[in-house]
Amino acid sequence: MFSPMIVIIIGLPLTLLAIYALYLQVRDDHVAPIFVINLLISDLIQMCCMVIWVAIFLDWQHPTVGCTSMLLYYSSLLASACFMVCVALERYLIIAWPLWYRFRRSIKSSVVVSIMVWVFCFIEFTISSFEPIFRPIFLLILFPLLIFSLVGTLKALSAAISVSSKEKGQIIAILVLVVLSYTLLFLPWVINVLIEKYSSAFNYYLWMFGNLIKISPFADLVLYVFISKGATGKLLSSLCCCGWLQEKGQAATVNV
Repeated sequence: MFSPMIVIIIGLPLTLLAIYALYLQVRDDHVAPIFVINLLISDLIQMCCMVIWVAIFLDWQHPTVGCTSMLLYYSSLLASACFMVCVALERYLIIAWPLWYRFRRSIKSSVVVSIMVWVFCFIEFTISSFEPIFRPIFLLILFPLLIFSLVGTLKALSAAISVSSKEKGQIIAILVLVVLSYTLLFLPWVINVLIEKYSSAFNYYLWMFGNLIKISPFADLVLYVFISKGATGKLLSSLCCCGWLQEKGQAATVNV
């Protein structure tokens, strides 16, 4: 129980603090990083499930609650992975399609996407009770989307002259952190589950490496730090201004 205890003692208060900070940001600036908020909420659910595990470990006799908490934990883990992909794709759209993103994005659309993710995860909650292999396969499918977001953003950044070196570094750091977190924390667990499903061999080191997924809330907190206050709005404004000037220049050339 050492790993869950560390996550609960350190991660739980920090996650609550981060959610409160985001609440203040939304209240003061009316800027809602919806996907990051949902990512932290999914982490909060995971840590609440860990509290139940610790209680059961300390001889709390409620096996039904324990089984339910396991299913809820892995469903919220799936939600966490989905929102990581949403954050990565959002960064890609901000850089590659700034004008389209500025006029198409809205809090309502982000909320609708978030609700769809949660509904899907709770449907998966039911499916996994009968066919647990669905979850690791779906997590495996999400990985190419992260790679696409990283590669596409890097290509778009190389042509984005209006983005400062500092902002480029921040965007790259966010996406690299997401991809590394997924690669080092989620994929080993997926591989371990698939091996256990189709092989009778037990690899202790792979099992230990797969359990690193329990510290994923820490990686999400670091991600929250990188997505600093107001950075997205400022970046989007500069990109849209540049895009608008380019379009205006092209139109003037055609008229001449």
